[in-house]
Amino acid sequence: MKKAIAHLTQADPVLAAVITRVGPFKPQYAPPTFENLVRSIAYQQLNGKAAKTIFERVVNAAGGTLTPESILALSEEQLRACGLSRQKLSYMRDLAARTQAREIEFERLPEMSDDDVIEHLTRVKGIGLWSAQMFLMFALRRPDVMPATDLGVQMAIQKHWRKRKLPKPDFIRKLARPWAPYRSLAAYYLWRSLDGKKD
Repeated sequence: MKKAIAHLTQADPVLAAVITRVGPFKPQYAPPTFENLVRSIAYQQLNGKAAKTIFERVVNAAGGTLTPESILALSEEQLRACGLSRQKLSYMRDLAARTQAREIEFERLPEMSDDDVIEHLTRVKGIGLWSAQMFLMFALRRPDVMPATDLGVQMAIQKHWRKRKLPKPDFIRKLARPWAPYRSLAAYYLWRSLDGKKD
């Protein structure tokens, strides 16, 4: 962590000021499991508290353990009763079906490259680049991911680099090049700089 912070501080004076202001912290990680990808689907486009409630209802409806089989055993009506939209429940069922069919193999993900993980996960309906990048960062603990389409990252860069408009992903990727190979840590600091935490 010290080596990464030293690199980022030297690479960009604006980022150095952000790191100093935020201060030390430890990113929170989760295991790279089926359950955590189901959680990320539940949390898409919702605030933390509402998403947490819905996700807990899904876990309870599935009998306390989330597996492809326990998700596929639930009817559409049961999943809707948990608070899921039709779109999200279709994403969860697609993930469960592909995992059960071994199209998605969670045990292989740690050995895959970042690009291969993204290709593998985005086969699932509803898992786009952003969701795959969050999985890389928070579940697989990959150190060099820059989620340039993330609104929080865009807002932080607009604020600290004093841009009149939200920066485009291409601008962010170019700005972040000198931050490699620690772009994930840079993203964590950008999120923390906005509100002190990321749900």
